[in-house]
Amino acid sequence: MKIVVIMGPTASGKSEMALKMAKERGGEIISADSMQLYRGLEIGTAQPSANERLEVPHHLVGCFPIGEKIDVFRYCELADAAISGVAARGKLPILCGGTGFYLKALLRGLDDLPGDAGLRRELDEKYDSDAGCPLLVKEMETLDPQGLEKWRHCRRKLIRALEVRLLSGKSILELQRGQGALRYDAEAYRLEMPPETLRRRIEVRAKKMLASGWIEEAQVALSQGLLDTPTAHQAIGYRAIGEFLDGKYDRGKLLENIVTSTCQYARRQRTWFRHQHPEAQVIAL
Repeated sequence: MKIVVIMGPTASGKSEMALKMAKERGGEIISADSMQLYRGLEIGTAQPSANERLEVPHHLVGCFPIGEKIDVFRYCELADAAISGVAARGKLPILCGGTGFYLKALLRGLDDLPGDAGLRRELDEKYDSDAGCPLLVKEMETLDPQGLEKWRHCRRKLIRALEVRLLSGKSILELQRGQGALRYDAEAYRLEMPPETLRRRIEVRAKKMLASGWIEEAQVALSQGLLDTPTAHQAIGYRAIGEFLDGKYDRGKLLENIVTSTCQYARRQRTWFRHQHPEAQVIAL
């Protein structure tokens, strides 16, 4: 099945490119952003506007409450169904997003690694919280230091790596097979731009988002327990806004913290896409 994939770091212009291509080629857009799945995070996750959704149908955007747990397995099921639906309507499925792990799993399949639902629930209860994360890091330092180094900034992946280690006695990195063949006939593009240019774009976007009601949006989401949710708590900026609302720093420092954390995330994205997606044609901006 023919699909188009547009990937790249946050704020690099993926959504604009996808919208333009969808209009020109009769496509519908399917999000590959793990945080755009959630309702109530529209501004902070840069979800498409109401006008953009009227111009071109978008899928997997604002579908779930923030308390819903969506992992890579669930995402692949949802994305496969969306792709089939778009194709059945005679439209071109256009995948667009920056969650590289989800994109790789969708395009190349998930590794057949051991899993146990009971153990996963136990690990989630013990480690999937701010209080449990230091304990998780300590456990991984002993059992799988390479896995810890690779996924230190993603609690969900660390928990999965620990699950595999406990079940198999081996590191998840040892068990992962090489990349499989593409599951779709993918016309893939990777957007790249100089880091200093991307940083300026990130700062401009963050200012616009803050001026458009992001603080008020975050206040509501935080009051609904965002930071204690299984996966939505990872959305960038909301914790910093919470600290701002608690009076820990002023608005200027808030902007600085959001820009810094977003740039750090963008750097990890660039590294991932460069090494994990050889099928993508680079578009230098």
